[in-house]
Amino acid sequence: MIKIDQAIIVEGKYDKIKISSIVDAVIIVTNGFGIFKDTEKLELIKYYAVKTGIIILTDSDSAGFKIRNHIKGAVKNGKIYNVYIPDIIGKEKRKTKPSAEGKLGVEGVEKRIILKAFENAGITASESADDGREKISKTDLYMLGLSGGKNSSVLRRRLLEYLNLPTLLSSNSMLEVLNTMMDCDELKEIMDKKIISRR
Repeated sequence: MIKIDQAIIVEGKYDKIKISSIVDAVIIVTNGFGIFKDTEKLELIKYYAVKTGIIILTDSDSAGFKIRNHIKGAVKNGKIYNVYIPDIIGKEKRKTKPSAEGKLGVEGVEKRIILKAFENAGITASESADDGREKISKTDLYMLGLSGGKNSSVLRRRLLEYLNLPTLLSSNSMLEVLNTMMDCDELKEIMDKKIISRR
């Protein structure tokens, strides 16, 4: 598994499944044209553009380019890497018929072709080994009252507001973002200082 520092933007959940089987990275799904109206998701993408840089990996059809161009236009700061998969005529195994333009999407492209596309865009595997930081786990979120409790959603919202992150992030998305920002001790410190009121 190759570690990629940048967050990867893909169109759909099957694209995410495919890419997560190839690389270890934060992967954000646009839900197709849903990104045009999803301001919270766009804010998350903007955050990652500044924090780590983003890789846009959409299909090579006209819809994929519309989504790519929308994101490029919306992200004013940070680093954007454009990874393009080649035009390959074909049909994904799970589909009964090809897409409108007859091209394979990200989910249907072979691993070696995707890795070559990353290489062509200048994306290399992260050389930073484990830096010794203690990652935040789902158990940590539970112990800190950020999940599984009656007041958890309120606490999560307050934490996200404090960190200037989209307040509609799911617990899983929040966990991914927190692990790019801080370690477990830093999160505990924020909570212990009662910056986030637990009442």
